[in-house]
Amino acid sequence: MEDVLSEVCSSEDLKVFERKYNDELVKGVVSSTTQFEYACFLVRSKYPADIQRGVVLLEELYKRPDEMGKRDYVFYLAIGNARMKEYQTALNYLKGLLRVEPGNRQVQELETVIKKKMEKDAMKGAAIAGGAILGVGALIGLGMALSKK
Repeated sequence: MEDVLSEVCSSEDLKVFERKYNDELVKGVVSSTTQFEYACFLVRSKYPADIQRGVVLLEELYKRPDEMGKRDYVFYLAIGNARMKEYQTALNYLKGLLRVEPGNRQVQELETVIKKKMEKDAMKGAAIAGGAILGVGALIGLGMALSKK
């Protein structure tokens, strides 16, 4: 399940679905299937702007009152938000799914992966902050030592 957050689609595959989406857009009506497929590939792009665009397309699909695939939309919204490091938003989507499907293993596993990723990123942030504090402390100490001479 960790792969789902790190998996990147090929730019060739993305272009195929982008072309299909744009062709339908020019004709005036984009099918839900085409928009969903394109959004899924965008969410799995290596570029943050693509991921954001995919999230927007999924949100549009979710807001349509007659849509049947809302569960899939929400699941990919969670993935997209997690890939953008919007972990709390991603977890909120998953909590909503778990309220409806409490035994859904796929959702439970993704929730676990996102929580681990949150912890890992928090630890990285703490290490960077700690290193910065040590660096500032060393500079202050050096400055004080030089000023005494």
